[in-house]
Amino acid sequence: MYAAPRQRLGTSDSAAGVVDESALLRTYEAWKGSNIFLFGGRFIFGPDMRSLLLTLFLIGAPVGVFCGFVARKLIDDFPHHLGISIMVVVGVMTFIDLILLVLTSGRDPGIIPRNDHPPEPEDYDGSAETGASQTPQLRLPRMKDVIVNGVTVRIKYCDTCMLYRPPRCSHCSICNNCVERFDHHCPWVGQCIGQRNYRFFFMFVFCTTLLCLYVHGFCWVYIKRIMDGEETSIWKAMIKTPASIVLIVYTFITFWFVGGLTFFHLYLIGTNQSTYENFRYRYDRRANPYNKGVIENFKEVFCTSIPPSKNDFRKKVTKEPFIAPRTVGGGFASPIMGKAISDIEMGRKPVWDEAARHGGDYEEHLSNDDVENKDQGPTEDDVSPDLSRSLPTESADRRDLLRPRRSSWGRRSGSLNISPEVLALAAGVGDSRRVNDGNSVSSSIETEKSQTNS
Repeated sequence: MYAAPRQRLGTSDSAAGVVDESALLRTYEAWKGSNIFLFGGRFIFGPDMRSLLLTLFLIGAPVGVFCGFVARKLIDDFPHHLGISIMVVVGVMTFIDLILLVLTSGRDPGIIPRNDHPPEPEDYDGSAETGASQTPQLRLPRMKDVIVNGVTVRIKYCDTCMLYRPPRCSHCSICNNCVERFDHHCPWVGQCIGQRNYRFFFMFVFCTTLLCLYVHGFCWVYIKRIMDGEETSIWKAMIKTPASIVLIVYTFITFWFVGGLTFFHLYLIGTNQSTYENFRYRYDRRANPYNKGVIENFKEVFCTSIPPSKNDFRKKVTKEPFIAPRTVGGGFASPIMGKAISDIEMGRKPVWDEAARHGGDYEEHLSNDDVENKDQGPTEDDVSPDLSRSLPTESADRRDLLRPRRSSWGRRSGSLNISPEVLALAAGVGDSRRVNDGNSVSSSIETEKSQTNS
């Protein structure tokens, strides 16, 4: 998909097979998803990467307060210099927690590369008879059935990635990618959780839970030391260490969040489900084809090798050609230029409000033949006059053919082309004053028409 063909330079002095470096890009530079890349495509993050900074602060700030106001004062309270181990352990746990966070949020979660073209239907043999300007009407089925461990699993077609998603794959609307074994998109790490980073995500959540318990426990140890040293009540001891009170409350609230998440994912791993599958209740009424038993399910998550990424974000690929807009009469030509608005709007009949907005150019496209040709597609009468004048290579007959016909809706002399027969019919119904007015209008129109023809 990302193959970069070698381009030969057009000069005779250049050697054959030399690649035009200006026409090459890194894969991450031409990436169509919503991801953010750092360090030359070595790290890939989701579009909500800024939330990762908040997560780093929520981990680092409490640990800093604990080391400065609690662990530092407990160093001398334990014999044989064991107090220093309190600060060392919390530092090591924090370092491991941050490494797991980076491994979760900064790596490819299992993105499936997009296709350049939709897949061909299985029953299409390429022998469909079509005209010169027609294409075969091929309709891809929205769903397919595949067999997984003897169970029929339905997979869907992704219009964005132009592929049939493998089993347990889903398209993340935030990152705009199809991810293998999609679990969920975690805003706290700013990345999708999928096949290649689910292990690190669980270890990150579990390590954060242990860190909360560690800080919470030693804050109570410090309060107990104050109570024993000063022989005071627990409330007076807590007043003397406000940092411990803040950390106890903070770690207690955080534990219910990350701790509950840890136990929930332990259940998911044991039953071989993803968060997306569990919330969709896919296995309530039928068997789970991926459940291999508790032990085998845990082995699959923690003891199997992580599959390599299907994307080489640093590989050089050819730059997609940029189609510059054509200039017509000193301006830009739109792809829909020369088509009446009734054609653009799927056959909807224009109204006067649109005519007022588009002005004279819009009126040039309106004719009495629109009703007859609305189901026949755009005709050559719909071509813009400016476009016909901008084709110097066309013959005179061709320009005459492209010239728009006079429309009864158009304004040629500043007044409407009212037919005399219509005025006569109106005169027969109205009073004498209306007849006189109609005759005067008709005479003025005929005078203007004679002057125009002369």
